[in-house]
Amino acid sequence: MTAPSLSWSEKALRLLRKMDNFSLPGSGRSRCLKFEVEGVQVGWIPATVAPVLIRFPQVFTLPQGGAIALCASLDSYSRRSEALHGVIKTLREENQFTCLRGWREEKYDVRARYCDSPLMCMERAATSLFGVKRYGVHVNGYTRGPDGEITVWLARRSSTKQTYPGKLDNLAAGGVAAGVSVTQTLIKECQEEACIPACIAETAHPVGTISYTYEDEEGVFPESQFVFDLELPAHFRPQIGDGEVQEFFLYSIEQAKDVLVSEDFKPNCVMVPCVSVPCVTACPAHSYIQPDSERYYQEFVAGLHKSL
Repeated sequence: MTAPSLSWSEKALRLLRKMDNFSLPGSGRSRCLKFEVEGVQVGWIPATVAPVLIRFPQVFTLPQGGAIALCASLDSYSRRSEALHGVIKTLREENQFTCLRGWREEKYDVRARYCDSPLMCMERAATSLFGVKRYGVHVNGYTRGPDGEITVWLARRSSTKQTYPGKLDNLAAGGVAAGVSVTQTLIKECQEEACIPACIAETAHPVGTISYTYEDEEGVFPESQFVFDLELPAHFRPQIGDGEVQEFFLYSIEQAKDVLVSEDFKPNCVMVPCVSVPCVTACPAHSYIQPDSERYYQEFVAGLHKSL
């Protein structure tokens, strides 16, 4: 007997749960230790990582009260960053953790909340070992035709990307590096990935954020994405820039909605367009995702905003 096909709503909910699997029963969360700096939790340390950190008593305290903390003697941004970098470099040389094979030479700031001052920074490839929140920018690009019809630009990731090679993705996206603002990241990624000039990228407007935490064999990934909508001129065509994208496609709203829940789309970015005006909603007055038409509407909204 053939199993009934899933509705769009059911497919989207499955993907949402996949990208936020750290909150599901049976996840590794109960076995993780909190990672604390100055008495504030900034991450989750997986059970496989905690025993290794004990080897560095000048940097980390012994586990206590379900937490591992940085030593109080590391009392400044620079001291914490330098000490942590030394540990991470040692672990990389020992080749103990596969995530460190993807070394980026890119630092991310570490803080409890984005509005807080950063406590230190760390190599991007190591963030999953400490479960610290990573912030990124995602841009939903769209074009409005003469009749008002909206079409959506999606990008196919390069086949050489370290993560999700060849998958469809949003028009442009990238992590917010240490000392770099959200707006600077937005302009940089638009220019580098899609050859969108700054004068156009600067017209993007923020439409919301999403936050979720997933885990895999490389660690814990709490992520928060700042989502922007960018209306591109009707004559404008994104171009391949730094090689992280191999091709761009223009979809109708209905096509975009269907492809979002397909196996062809980068799974941890599916919900980014769901907070966007054009990509799934066309315009606020007549949304393509409605509480009455999508059974799991409330779950979508709640699932897009998870704290650390």
